[in-house]
Amino acid sequence: MPAPALAPAIPKRDRGPPDVVPYYRPVGRECELLEAAFRQRLPLLLKGPTGCGKTRFVSHMAARLGLPLHTVACHDDLSAADLTGRWLLRGGDTLWADGPLTSAVRHGGICYLDEIVEARKDVTVVLHPLTDDRRILTLERTGETIAAPADFMAVVSYNPGYQSILKTLKPSTRQRFVAIDFDYPAPAVEAEIVAQETGIARDKADRLVALAGKYRGLKGQDLEEGASTRLLVSCASLIVAGLGIDEAIETAIIEPLTDDPDVKRGLRDLVVAVIG
Repeated sequence: MPAPALAPAIPKRDRGPPDVVPYYRPVGRECELLEAAFRQRLPLLLKGPTGCGKTRFVSHMAARLGLPLHTVACHDDLSAADLTGRWLLRGGDTLWADGPLTSAVRHGGICYLDEIVEARKDVTVVLHPLTDDRRILTLERTGETIAAPADFMAVVSYNPGYQSILKTLKPSTRQRFVAIDFDYPAPAVEAEIVAQETGIARDKADRLVALAGKYRGLKGQDLEEGASTRLLVSCASLIVAGLGIDEAIETAIIEPLTDDPDVKRGLRDLVVAVIG
């Protein structure tokens, strides 16, 4: 079968200057581990709670390595065709449009599937030949088999805290990846991140992190999830923008965490105890 007519490809990006690399504060050797996996052409699985920095880490490393980044937010309706591509009508012509996975395989780069367990099962089936020693992608709709170049990398993530109850990766999929376990940073490091991201005074960042620690202790009891680093950054941003600290905490942390009035009251009591 002849190769399909393709829609215009996304050009490969050159390594950018350091000031375009998204800020990321390493908490261990995760940067070295991703680089080693990339050099050895190994796919990578990131495990960790929501808002702990997994997506920022991937963005940082893609820019640091000078690689295009194709990010896909997985959901229940995401199908294999959404990743690989589809035929489109354009100006009377039928053209094949690569999906994000195919584009990354064809041109190189990182394809990052965020919250992979939310996707349909046919998505993981498509990944299997790309995540073993074959490193190929077969497009049944075009008759192509594309070999991944040396600068292609598959990265997936999920939150084992709440997803493992109802959804999980099959062992046949998990064991195709090397994995890094993420968690929220140590308090001093997390306060550094919040201050760096927002410009908030360090003492205020310390107090927000202390409050988050109290909230995280309620996970699995009053709260399904604790306060993430992402929520702390949002809260600090509101404070820097001029909101009072109590209003910022209510808007950026308490309201996103729960709808239960009794739980909200308990969270507000902790604000008084920790923040004053």
